[in-house]
Amino acid sequence: MAARASAANILAATEEPEGIDLFLPAGYDLLWSAVVLVIIAVAFYRYVLPPMNKVLDERAAQIEGGIKKAEEAQAQADKALEEQERLLAEARAEAAQVREESRAEGSAIIKDLKAKANDEAARITETAHRQIEAERQAAAVSLRSEVGALATDLASKIVGESLEDSARQSRVVDRFLDELEATEAAVPAGSSKEA
Repeated sequence: MAARASAANILAATEEPEGIDLFLPAGYDLLWSAVVLVIIAVAFYRYVLPPMNKVLDERAAQIEGGIKKAEEAQAQADKALEEQERLLAEARAEAAQVREESRAEGSAIIKDLKAKANDEAARITETAHRQIEAERQAAAVSLRSEVGALATDLASKIVGESLEDSARQSRVVDRFLDELEATEAAVPAGSSKEA
């Protein structure tokens, strides 16, 4: 009988489950699985989770520190950008001021150079007028002496008498030139009356 009972047990154990029993494990499997799960959970909670939390906390602190440093760096960058924009605006204003001063100086230099050029032109013109006047007077003196010599020769031939005396010669020449000038002065006045 014992042999039959063990054969029946073997047959019962080898029976295949049917229906919902296919999905449900045996009670002893549930019990031992729960025990192993509790042991693993306790070991995980005691030995694995604290170092893992520590690493995560360190990383969180590093990230927060990095964020804080990034915020500080961003604030410094914003300040530097504002300072740079302020300096750039000052530099532009200074450049505009220098440009205006340069224009004013350039205008003053041009005005000064024009004044100097006008003065130089006036001086050159005055010098030219003086030179022309001096040359005209020299020509008049030269012409007067030549005309006087010619007039004396002509008068000597007409009168038949020698006019070698310089005083007499000078008087004759002066009288001749005065008459010539009077005639020239009368001709333009007469011609303007006819017009």
